[in-house]
Amino acid sequence: MNIYLIGYRCTGKTSVGRLLSERTCRPLVDTDQRIMVHADMSVSDIVAQNGWSYFRELEKQVLSETAAASRLVVATGGGIVLDPDNRVILEDPAHFTVWLQASPETIEKRMKADAQNKTLRPALTESLLAREIADTLAARNPYYESARDMAIDTDRQSMDEICELILKERMRH
Repeated sequence: MNIYLIGYRCTGKTSVGRLLSERTCRPLVDTDQRIMVHADMSVSDIVAQNGWSYFRELEKQVLSETAAASRLVVATGGGIVLDPDNRVILEDPAHFTVWLQASPETIEKRMKADAQNKTLRPALTESLLAREIADTLAARNPYYESARDMAIDTDRQSMDEICELILKERMRH
């Protein structure tokens, strides 16, 4: 069983993934990091040179590779739920999928505070950041909802608290 962390940008997937990896002695796979290593360029450069569809294909390959393995903690990119094949993997009862959520205001605040934001998170639309977040969440939330085994609001909880919730719930599955 893999533990998949899904959710929008800056909801804590990578940070929670690192701590979960330590606590469970499972390897962490960050799909965006793996894609950047494979392509030898940043997500922004991949998208600028090849487009979002190419990036999504690389993302799909990485997710398929994780599904063939077991006992991983996988921090996914925010848009991984857009592909129906990816949702099949995330919805598979053999895995445990956690939707990390945050309010649009918290997401915007975290994105503005993140020095690597432009490199790792290219703009998804031409809209202002607050509008992009609201529109993208509205479009993706049904996919996150369908893929998740549990959802956790990361606005006011520590990484330790979030990990404890995940580990307790995972034991029930």
